[in-house]
Amino acid sequence: MSFKPSYIDLFDSGELKKRVIAAEEILKSCTSCPRNCLTDRTKNEFGKCLSGYLPIVSAYTPHFGEEPVLSGTNGAGNIFFGNCNLKCIYCQNSDISQNWKSEIKNQVSFERLANIMIELQKKNCHNIGLVSPTHFSAQILKSIEIAISQGLHLPIIYNTNGYDSVEMLKLYENIVDIYLPDCKYGNDEYAKKYSKVDDYFEKTKLALKEMYRQIGDELIFDGEVLVRGMIIRHLVLPNELSETEEVLKFISKELSNKVHLSIMSQYYPAFHANRDILINRTIRESEYDRILRLLDKYGFENVFTQEIESFESYRPDFAGNREKPFSF
Repeated sequence: MSFKPSYIDLFDSGELKKRVIAAEEILKSCTSCPRNCLTDRTKNEFGKCLSGYLPIVSAYTPHFGEEPVLSGTNGAGNIFFGNCNLKCIYCQNSDISQNWKSEIKNQVSFERLANIMIELQKKNCHNIGLVSPTHFSAQILKSIEIAISQGLHLPIIYNTNGYDSVEMLKLYENIVDIYLPDCKYGNDEYAKKYSKVDDYFEKTKLALKEMYRQIGDELIFDGEVLVRGMIIRHLVLPNELSETEEVLKFISKELSNKVHLSIMSQYYPAFHANRDILINRTIRESEYDRILRLLDKYGFENVFTQEIESFESYRPDFAGNREKPFSF
C-alpha cells in the first residue's frame, strides 16, 4: 500500500493551524496533562514537569528496540523528550526525565524540532516516534505543522506514559497514526507511591478510551511495518505492584480484548528503586508467567511478549541495540 498520513489533509485544509492555536491556549494556563498546574508555560513558567515553553530534546536516533512492527529494518525515528510529568522512583531513563537542571540545556526551537523530524525521515526511518511527549504536546503540534511544510510524510507515533489530557489528545486526532501508551498501574495507591501522582489509573483510563476512539483495535501495515494502530504497553513490576489484572480487566471490558498489548519484562531497579524493598529487584519468571495466564483469562490474542533476562544482560540505550527481543 502507499500510505498517506491523515495529517496532510488537516494541514492542507487549515484545520491543523486551528489546533496549533488551540494547543497554545492550553499552555497559557497549562492543562497539557492531568496535573493541571495552570502555569503560563508561554511565559516560561514551570509546571510539575519542570518544563517551560520550549521543547527539550535529549536525543534523537533511529531506534531498533521497539516492537518489531515499529522498528522494522530501518528503525523507528525516535525523539526522546526531556523531563516528565511523572516522577517514578524506578525510572529507567532518569538521566533525562528526572534531571531538569541538566536537561534545560537541551531546549530547542520549534523550527529545530521540525528539522529533527525531517532528518530522521531522510535517514529512512519508518516513522517519527515521539517519546514522552505529554508535557510538550502543545509545542510538538507546532513543530509538526512546520515539518509538514518541509515535506514530512511519515506516520507519527505517540509513545506516552499514559497520563495524558483527553482535551489535548482530541487535538491530535488524525495527526497521530500510532498510539503507544503505557498503562502502568491498575491501582492509584501504587501509582501515588511509586510515580508521585494521585490519580494515574483513573486518568489513564480516560486517555486510553480517547485513543481507542480515534484508532480502534485494527492494525494497518505497509509491508511489515505498522502505519496505523494502537499498542498498549504494560511493564510488569515485581510483587504485583502494577496490579496487572485490573489493567487487563479494564482493557478487555471497556476497550476490547482485540486490542494489541505489549507485556514488558524488562523492569530493573533503577534510579531510587533501592529505597523500597518491594521494587528493588527484577521480576521473576513466575511473575511474568502469571501475567501470561491472565491474558488467556481475559481472552487477549494480540500480544507482544518478551523473554525474561537477567539484570546484567539488559541495559537500555537510545539506539535500542541492547533491548530485549519481542515476539508476537
